[in-house]
Amino acid sequence: MATPIVMPRLGDFMTEGVVTKFTKSAGDKVAQGEVVAE
Repeated sequence: MATPIVMPRLGDFMTEGVVTKFTKSAGDKVAQGEVVAE
């Protein structure tokens, strides 16, 4: 089941960000609070 992930804002004027690396692969289980991207 897909779950939306919201990127935290790092500043008041931040409107977008870039994911440079995923730390999980498709199908991996993810626990709440676990890092999935950098």
